[in-house]
Amino acid sequence: MSSARNPLFTASCLALLIISLTVVLRKWHGGLRQGAFGDAAPDGDLAREKLLQQLKERQQELLPFYMTPHGLQPAGNSPVSSHMDTQRNETLEGLATSTTAGWDIGCSELSGMAVVDFLGAGYTKTVLKVVLQQGSAVALKSVNEQGTDMRSCLEDFRDPQGCQELVSFKLQKEIILLQRLQHPNIVKLRGQCQDSNLVGGIVAVLEQGTPVQMIQLLQSPWEERFRVCLGLVRLLHYLSRSPLGSVALLDFQPRQFVMVSGELKLTDLDDASVSEPSCRTDSDCLLQFPLRNFTLPCSASGVCEGLNEMRNLYNAYRYFFIYLLPHQAPTTLKLLVDRIMNTTGELKDSVNETLEAFEEVLQVYKSGLHLQNVLPSIIKEYAVVKGMRTAGNMDYRCWPSYEQQACVLSVHNASEAAHICSSHPQCTSFSLSDQKTWTGRLLASFRSGFSQLLPDVSSTVYVKSTKA
Repeated sequence: MSSARNPLFTASCLALLIISLTVVLRKWHGGLRQGAFGDAAPDGDLAREKLLQQLKERQQELLPFYMTPHGLQPAGNSPVSSHMDTQRNETLEGLATSTTAGWDIGCSELSGMAVVDFLGAGYTKTVLKVVLQQGSAVALKSVNEQGTDMRSCLEDFRDPQGCQELVSFKLQKEIILLQRLQHPNIVKLRGQCQDSNLVGGIVAVLEQGTPVQMIQLLQSPWEERFRVCLGLVRLLHYLSRSPLGSVALLDFQPRQFVMVSGELKLTDLDDASVSEPSCRTDSDCLLQFPLRNFTLPCSASGVCEGLNEMRNLYNAYRYFFIYLLPHQAPTTLKLLVDRIMNTTGELKDSVNETLEAFEEVLQVYKSGLHLQNVLPSIIKEYAVVKGMRTAGNMDYRCWPSYEQQACVLSVHNASEAAHICSSHPQCTSFSLSDQKTWTGRLLASFRSGFSQLLPDVSSTVYVKSTKA
């Protein structure tokens, strides 16, 4: 009996395998035919329905960004459309207006633009530096046609136009958020365009910035590093009380920021969230980081209140403060800086309290109160030559300097500069001009010697007196 059953069993398995392969091949072939010829095969209809469902879900995700305390409000130009089902856009079209108030660049200004540099690309978007016909440089952000999100969509749905629209929702979300969230430390939206022939789809036009380079920041003077951290805290304070509510930056990385004229600015907003998690117990309000976890209390209303701002604050600490703030801080400011590091590293203070601490450091630094140990009489050791500048300089390098091949530091006044020069063995003179830093402090150039003096009404030279 067993010998008879084995051939029969083998034949049955072989037949089942052949039938299964036939079904798979038919489905695959049907998919190809649907993709190539547009046949309304059942599988094609299913994929189409799934794509349509995802488009609807993305559209619903945009609705909270139109919310204000008074309900739904127009939020400017919202380029939401679909070739698959125009009816589903009526809600957003009712919210959006066709005006471009505050924008100075539209589709017409982009014609004739020249691409001059590739600034970066991610899963969803590509950023290019372009020069417009009138000569101004801007950043152009568009859908990354070769990105991971687009490739994945095409593999799932085989619908280039539908995938273009699906993937572009992140960029549309970013345009809306840049309209609603306006702050000196958020990159400025200068315009947008949705023209398939001109720019291949939807694009956002942003003010030009340079990607954050942490190594360069680490080599910059403490005053500039403090500026970056202060700008970041001011931004987080705004986001905790924005017109949309408390905003969390879920993908908080240095690459989400750019530098514009020395200021740190947020440029990537597509992963922002404007809702705080609901909760039943405190354990639902857990903030998890690679090296630390924090638990916040669950409010009586069942919301993890403050979770967004605390997430942002700790990310600022671990990505920026820890590297930029303590190192080379003025000695007399170290106590204030250390307190900021301790409270943010342990999340003991709110964003508002942290901002107050930063503003205190700024006020003390700008006022010169941290220079109480600098004797005013030290300037008497220097001969003062007003209205002159040096030439034939013998420069030396110091760190951190505003110039790589010379020693240029910011000072509160001539007495602080004299104190610095006296502490450098190679320094014999320094100059002060009308150049100032962002805090209003003077830029002082220190040198070991010079060959001659030349007239310059904006400069004063201080020469160390030689001892007999």
